[in-house]
Amino acid sequence: MRLAVSFFVFFIATVAIAQAPAYQPIGSMSQLMVDIIYPASDALFYVERAKPQNDREWGVLRGTALTLAESGNLLMMPGRARDQGDWIKDAKLLVDVGAAAYKAAQKKDLQAILDLNDQLNTSCVKCHVQYRANYGKR
Repeated sequence: MRLAVSFFVFFIATVAIAQAPAYQPIGSMSQLMVDIIYPASDALFYVERAKPQNDREWGVLRGTALTLAESGNLLMMPGRARDQGDWIKDAKLLVDVGAAAYKAAQKKDLQAILDLNDQLNTSCVKCHVQYRANYGKR
């Protein structure tokens, strides 16, 4: 009986270790925002300033939208998520708008990307109001 219990405990521990994520966060929250999320969101917010003119430029915009969508996933990682409530909801909004922008860029639909500006703004502002100290207070 003891052998069976010991084996079961060993098996569960082995499975838990095998399922542990192998990722290693590198950047801080500030670095993610400044170096990844702000530039990606700005590229979508201000896409009309330099409209994509060819396949290469559409590809760059598509990659930027994908970066924004995946950034939302980075924000939900253990160790980065501030809580499992509003933080996760706000990060999912970023994933959703980034994914929609990615699909629009695949179709080379500039108007669809422009139509996402309010949704993108909402995802940023909702999170910053709640989680960024002194946001909007100058």
